[in-house]
Amino acid sequence: MIKIALDAMGTDTFPSADVEGAVLAAREFDYEIVLVGKSELIEKELEKHRPVPENISIHHAPEVIGMHEQPVLSVRRKKQSSIVVLTNLAKEKKVDAMVSAGNTGSMVCAATLKCRLLPGIERAGIGVIMPTLKGTALMIDSGANIDAKPKHLMQYAIMGSAYSEFILNNRSPRVGLLNIGEEESKGTGFLKEAYGLLELSGLNFIGNLEGRELFKGDCDVIVCDGLVGNVALKVSESTAHALVEMLKRELKSSAMAKLGAMLSKAALYSLKKKMDYAEYGGAPLLGIDGTCIICHGSSSAKAIKNGIRVAGEEVIKNVNQHIVEKVT
Repeated sequence: MIKIALDAMGTDTFPSADVEGAVLAAREFDYEIVLVGKSELIEKELEKHRPVPENISIHHAPEVIGMHEQPVLSVRRKKQSSIVVLTNLAKEKKVDAMVSAGNTGSMVCAATLKCRLLPGIERAGIGVIMPTLKGTALMIDSGANIDAKPKHLMQYAIMGSAYSEFILNNRSPRVGLLNIGEEESKGTGFLKEAYGLLELSGLNFIGNLEGRELFKGDCDVIVCDGLVGNVALKVSESTAHALVEMLKRELKSSAMAKLGAMLSKAALYSLKKKMDYAEYGGAPLLGIDGTCIICHGSSSAKAIKNGIRVAGEEVIKNVNQHIVEKVT
């Protein structure tokens, strides 16, 4: 049975959403789930979900890394934190995968230090699933490495292609380089060099991708450095939230609008589902010698459950082996 460790101290409301998500996952999937964190808090929360599934266990970790703590220092100083204990379990091969909604920087740091990187990979990257007009796309990197080199972007493209092919079921995934224009001559020297490497990579590289094309669905893997990717992600999240709020206000503005909302209820629900990050679970940290899913701090129980589901799928489909085969 696949064994997945979950940081029970990860979400903003820990351990409530974390434990509930683990219980939902344990009841739905054939995985063994290890809740890592303060055992007394976890046990108290589990009491709310009787009968507790037999495939859930607890691994005590007395410390917690806060969301605003400095990643490297927190990992070094809080050796008994849930994040560090989680990554130690993965390092020692006591679990097959790890899931956390905790401090992203600390999770990336701990996973990289403890599990090390896959052969041929120099930097890990966070891949985020984004809804598009034609399905979904994976954007990598969205924040793990803000000081990337052109060869790192090529490695992101290779890792993203493997994930897109074996998890998102895209045959010969189309790879695009996020840039300020479509022409090969556009962008900085850094991006031009990355473009050249991608052209020679053997991947299905379709060229540069402008920001306005992110959601068109003509690209399966969007490659960028962590700074650009994180900004693009946060702007997208903010825009989606603002549009939903604007739509709600307009639909309440008159009796006719309210009637239209009632008639469009099914379509609006479908749209909400497509835009809901909870449906995608979390973001894979690709490039480490292990399986790690990073969830949003505000994750609901549903998002945690889906994060566990995605972690299991990544293990079952042996994504890391496919990455190594493509890199070496």
